[in-house]
Amino acid sequence: QERAIICICYKWEHEKRAHALQWDKGCDKKMIEAFLPIAEEADELVAHNGDKFDLKWFQTRCLKHGLPPTNEKKTVDTLVIARRRFYFNSNKLDYIAKFLGLDGKDETDFGMWQDIVLNNCPRAMARMSKYCKRDVYLLEDVWRALSAYHKPKTHAGVEAGRDKWTCPHCASETVSKSKTRYTTAGTVQHQMRCGECHRYYSISNKAFQDYLGTRVD
Repeated sequence: QERAIICICYKWEHEKRAHALQWDKGCDKKMIEAFLPIAEEADELVAHNGDKFDLKWFQTRCLKHGLPPTNEKKTVDTLVIARRRFYFNSNKLDYIAKFLGLDGKDETDFGMWQDIVLNNCPRAMARMSKYCKRDVYLLEDVWRALSAYHKPKTHAGVEAGRDKWTCPHCASETVSKSKTRYTTAGTVQHQMRCGECHRYYSISNKAFQDYLGTRVD
């Protein structure tokens, strides 16, 4: 028998509570169908080891049920960021969360999985959803901490209708120049620092001239 996805939990960045979707007594088709439009609406999909695990699982189940694939999405994998930017003793989500002073993941046991898969136990399913939601909250906290050291994939300022010189992390216009750099190709780049989130980023010379023009105006 093919393996299936028991539950999918997710949260929009602007929301406080996570949502939970569950399979239908061993069949995950309706749940996959319900999550497809949610994935389509998202600007970015954030997950821990999502590139090699979660997204592959989801696409495999879409294929199994004859469902259309999702559009190519920007993915933010906190495991990739952890391995590329840091040197933790462990790159597991639970360890990084505790490293940051968070409580860590909820405890689970194999009996809970058996009760769901073999007995269709509603109490065990409720525990699974709670466990999964806890992971979502931890993931968001870990992502917020790690992303400060990583270049964003979406420019928050441009997405909000602002100029390119605004902060790509938080869209703030309260920014200032830190230093100027010159590449080997002779390109001028200006390193900026946000006055609100305090993160650094680089902009082109043209964007910097627009920034100066705005300040003069």
